[in-house]
Amino acid sequence: MSEAAHERAWVMHAKAARALAPPAGMLSVPVFAHGTLDIRWYAPVGEDRQVPHTRDEVYVVAQGRARFFDGDAHHSLEPGACLFVAAGQAHRFEAMSADFAVWVLFYGPEGGEPVPAGDPAAANSR
Repeated sequence: MSEAAHERAWVMHAKAARALAPPAGMLSVPVFAHGTLDIRWYAPVGEDRQVPHTRDEVYVVAQGRARFFDGDAHHSLEPGACLFVAAGQAHRFEAMSADFAVWVLFYGPEGGEPVPAGDPAAANSR
């Protein structure tokens, strides 16, 4: 994994990420970290076994197709789709194509970013 203590830029292509295997006991491959940002490559096979996370996260679909269950509704996904999941929210990928993979970006504090009362974004989060 790249630790970016003094890096000004970082690039990784899906082709390079596909060649990596998750470390023992992990479902995703850590590929970059900087401050609270933790970027991973996640390519579930068969069943998505993840559990709710302790930090907010963003997914960007790199390849393949799937359905995403956000705890309430299902959403169709294709390459380029971007999703936000608040810390603690149950979610999973379903009906994944064999080549399905996402970039996962964890960020912020444990428990997730606070959303100030009255913030218009509060209606769309947590």
